[in-house]
Amino acid sequence: MNRFLAVALLFVTAVLAGCATHPSPELRPYTGQESKQLALEALGRRGLSFDEYQQQRAALMGQPQKSYGFDRQGEMNAERSVTLHGRPS
Repeated sequence: MNRFLAVALLFVTAVLAGCATHPSPELRPYTGQESKQLALEALGRRGLSFDEYQQQRAALMGQPQKSYGFDRQGEMNAERSVTLHGRPS
């Protein structure tokens, strides 16, 4: 009788412990959107320069790379009064 009670108690404990655990989300494969989002988040944490970040982001997103650069306006001097397009800057 004691052996049967011990086995039954062990079985019930194992069943309840199995029901109490939640399925892990990392056991299922990531969707394409989730993979892309994780890659973008990792890219944002890498501390790249602006140009490198834009190049790698365009590659991840599958977009053509845009060229970023300075406009041909030149540098501004805070001590100099300059009017651009009819407004002071």
